[in-house]
Amino acid sequence: MSYIKNYIIIFSIFLTFLFAGISSSIYFDDIEFEMIANGFANKSYIHIHGDEETARMLLKEHIKKNKGRAFFIKSTEREVALGPTKVDPNRIFSRPGSEKALKKFRPKWNQNKLEILLDRLDQARKMFLINIFPSKGGLLIALHNNFRGYNVNMELGNSQLYSIKKDQNPRDFILCTSLEDYKKLENGPYNIVLQNKFYDNNNGSLSWAAMNYGVRYINIESRLGWLSQQRKMLYFVENELSVQ
Repeated sequence: MSYIKNYIIIFSIFLTFLFAGISSSIYFDDIEFEMIANGFANKSYIHIHGDEETARMLLKEHIKKNKGRAFFIKSTEREVALGPTKVDPNRIFSRPGSEKALKKFRPKWNQNKLEILLDRLDQARKMFLINIFPSKGGLLIALHNNFRGYNVNMELGNSQLYSIKKDQNPRDFILCTSLEDYKKLENGPYNIVLQNKFYDNNNGSLSWAAMNYGVRYINIESRLGWLSQQRKMLYFVENELSVQ
């Protein structure tokens, strides 16, 4: 089955190169994402929370000038409709995470109906990840904003290594899943954490799915509204890692 997966990825990259600059849609079950491609680079970007407008603005700007593929959730809300409920779209990238996310707003599920939806998500997840993941050795960059006090200190317990800068706001930080990437970034000016240990009972975020599939993943997290800060962080990551 691995050769089929590789063929699909290669074919997807070929289409991206052939139809550079064209916008299209892909789906994770009922959740729609817009894809914008700009030529070919072994690099993908994703904006996954609709209410994080600074990240959306930056990625729209960035993909016009830089090669790769960018994926934008078609929503302006943090949670999106899924079946008879709504979910955080960054908590459905594992079955345990999906079950917890589905029960958040609908705690009293009929178990049979819940299992049917979980099975459906398992199948949809595989195709969605094939679509967004770069090919082997490539990089997936997620852009996030925070505005509820979330900060790097909350990630230290799940991190294997970290480098915290005294002159940086703890709400601005970089999370990576590759030790090699961490080593290239740790001496830079920004807070950074490494999370490269996989847990079966994880929270369902995209970072864990990328780690499980061996895909290099970077999350660039900044305060909502701090566009110039997040822009500098993104340029720093790309300059240091030099993904082509």
